[in-house]
Amino acid sequence: MMKIVTDSPAKINLHLKVLDKKPDGYHDIETSFQYIDLYDYMSFEKTNNGISIESNELFLTKKNNTIYKSAKLLLSQSKQKCGVNIKIEKNIPIGAGLGGGSSNAASTIVALNKLWGINMNRDELFDIGKKIGADVPFFLYGFNAKAKGIGDQFELNDSIKEKILLIDPMINNSSGEMFQILDLWRGNNKEELSNTQNSFWDIFLNQNKKIEKFYNQASHSYDLKLSGSGSCMFITYERKKDLEEILKKIPTNWRFFFCKPLQYSPICYIK
Repeated sequence: MMKIVTDSPAKINLHLKVLDKKPDGYHDIETSFQYIDLYDYMSFEKTNNGISIESNELFLTKKNNTIYKSAKLLLSQSKQKCGVNIKIEKNIPIGAGLGGGSSNAASTIVALNKLWGINMNRDELFDIGKKIGADVPFFLYGFNAKAKGIGDQFELNDSIKEKILLIDPMINNSSGEMFQILDLWRGNNKEELSNTQNSFWDIFLNQNKKIEKFYNQASHSYDLKLSGSGSCMFITYERKKDLEEILKKIPTNWRFFFCKPLQYSPICYIK
């Protein structure tokens, strides 16, 4: 096999509860992951030597990203001299709580394990994924799941049936910074966070007054949810007619996507 082509999907968190911080810096969480049909498009072509990346996003062509780091780790496991040319068309919003970088890492790990004939088993792939990021094991898992631990202990979960309106306020949110802010807030406050759907809601709204205004306008009529540590929000719906009111409230400089839930990830097709 010389080339693998795959779609790298986004996810949403139907709920997210952040628990205690662990000694290694990670946090225990409880969450429900759902794949959606918003994709980055990736291809992997085997070469004789080296790792090269082509993309519509300049930062992905360099070395400080999840794709290059994943490829480098896989290369260290290969017993032969090999290389790859990776092409990625980035569509998933960056820093939006949709797991795009983790999804790209998982697609890279599985594709190169096959392309380079490394033949690592599932547990070995998970160990590689954990070195890249906490959400990578979920994208390696391939199925919708409830998750505990740092997000690496899975219980198979049925896909939701409703469609999803994904609302992107065009804010690049750092997950690491959001966890730091949450820890700081908890250190200074004894009361519980008010929004139980996602532990990051309160600090996210407090940091972004325009989003707080939108939330206050929309949440009376819609069950607005936050994915990951932000910045993307979403609602589930059955008919487009149900969206008339909220579509009028979304600021014109934001983006939105009409998405459908996935039963499983396209990563399952890479055999």
